[in-house]
Amino acid sequence: MTRFSSPSQKQSAQESARDLSLPNGTPVETSSPASSSSLLNRLQLDDDLDGETRDLFVTVEDPKKHVSTMETYITYKVATKTTRVEFDLPEYSVRRRYQDFDWLRTKLEDTQPTHLIPPLPEKFVMKGVVDRFSEEFVETRRKALDKFMKRVADHPVLSFNEHFNAFLSAKDLDKRRGLALLSKMGESVKYVTGGYKLRSRPVEFSAMGDYLDMFTQKLGTIDRIAQRIIKEQSEYQVELREYGPVYTTWALSEAELQEPLEGVASCVANCSNALDELTQDMSEDFLPVLREYVLYIDSMKIVLKKRDNIQAEYETKLEAAAFRKEERASAT
Repeated sequence: MTRFSSPSQKQSAQESARDLSLPNGTPVETSSPASSSSLLNRLQLDDDLDGETRDLFVTVEDPKKHVSTMETYITYKVATKTTRVEFDLPEYSVRRRYQDFDWLRTKLEDTQPTHLIPPLPEKFVMKGVVDRFSEEFVETRRKALDKFMKRVADHPVLSFNEHFNAFLSAKDLDKRRGLALLSKMGESVKYVTGGYKLRSRPVEFSAMGDYLDMFTQKLGTIDRIAQRIIKEQSEYQVELREYGPVYTTWALSEAELQEPLEGVASCVANCSNALDELTQDMSEDFLPVLREYVLYIDSMKIVLKKRDNIQAEYETKLEAAAFRKEERASAT
C-alpha cells in the first residue's frame, strides 16, 4: 500500500511521474497506464517495516568496470521492484555510476530543503585503500550506495520525489537540466545568501546545534583514539610475525626443548591471527560506522542552516511589511 503523508503529496507524486523526460527533452517511453486487473497481477512486495507493507524495493548490485580512452569508472546495477502507480512497470534495471548518485542527492537537497537527506559514501579513496578500483573498495562502496538507496526508498517523502523516480526508471539521466519546478521554499532557500541576518534562533534549535558540535568533537576524539589503536596493533602484529619464527627455528636445534618451543611459536601465531582479526574488525566495521555518524551530523547541520536562512528571510519580510504599514499610517 502506497504511503502518502498528505493528499497534496500524492498529487505531486502523480504529476511528477507524468513530467519525466530524457536528456534530449523527449518523454520517457513507458507502457500504457496499468489497468486495475494488471495491477492485481503485480508483485506484492511485503516486508516488516514498522508493521506496514512496503511497495518499493531498491538494490544496488553487480559493479562493473568501464575503461575508455578518456576515463575509467565503475557502474552499479540499480534494480527496482514496485507496486506504486507512479511507475508504469513493476520492475526496472538501470546502471548508474557514483556521480549519478551524487546528482540524485543534490536534487533531493534542492527540492526537499527541510528534510534530512541520507549521506553518500565519500567520493575519494578511504583511508588504507590505495586503489579505488580494487575489489575491496568497490564492494565497500556498493554496500554504502545500497544503504543510501534503501534509506531514500523507505522515506515517506523522499521516495516520491520526481528525480528519485527518474533515477530508478530512466535509462539516461539528464544532469544538465535544471529543476523543472522548485517549491517556493526550496527556491527561497537556494537563493538566500548572507543578506539576511537571523535575529534569534529558537532555543530548541540552538540546543540542537550545540549538541551536534559537541557530538562532532567527541566522535573526532574517538576516531583519533581508534586510529592510534589500529596503528599500534599493526606495529605489534609485525613484531609477532617476526618473533614467532624465531621459536620455530630454535626448536629445530634443541631436541629437548622442541615441544615447549613449538608450543610458544604456536601461541605467538594464534595471538598474531587474533590481533589481525581484531584490527580488521575495527577498520571494516567500527570506523565506517563512526564516519557515517559524522556525515549524518554534517547533513543535519546543513538542514539547520537552511532553516536559519528561511527564518531570517521571514523576519526580514515581516519587518519590511511593518515598515510599509507604518508609512501608510503616517501618510494618512
